[in-house]
Amino acid sequence: MVNDRPELALACHADGVHVGQDDVAVAEARRAVGEELLIGLSTHSPGQIASAAETEADYIGVGPVYETATKPGLAPVGLELVAHAAAHAAQPFFAIGGIDAGRAPALAAAGAERVAVVRAIRDAADPRAAAQEIRAALGREVVGGAAR
Repeated sequence: MVNDRPELALACHADGVHVGQDDVAVAEARRAVGEELLIGLSTHSPGQIASAAETEADYIGVGPVYETATKPGLAPVGLELVAHAAAHAAQPFFAIGGIDAGRAPALAAAGAERVAVVRAIRDAADPRAAAQEIRAALGREVVGGAAR
């Protein structure tokens, strides 16, 4: 997935593009990338989750759940919005923001089945093990076999 830039997603043959509330509109992104690429939309409130249902977004991101260095200054939405998304979102959703294996069980308890993670995997000494630990903490089956 490429963040914010539909034209770059096309140019690099990405699987899709993810846009924020203040980025290009989902409809404009859809016109740019066509039907083959996925489009994700960030949401930060119950109203934005409801509005996302009226778009062509294939999935939504819900967060930042916790404070995160990748979005400084953006107030965390907390587990309450994750639970709201689990009960009301029209599209599949990914919880995002400050997530690691230690926080994954609380996210799963709030209804999250998917998470988007940056630092917990990127900065880990063993990224594969970190990803597997997060999946296991979510109660999801680890895929890909043992590390080689």
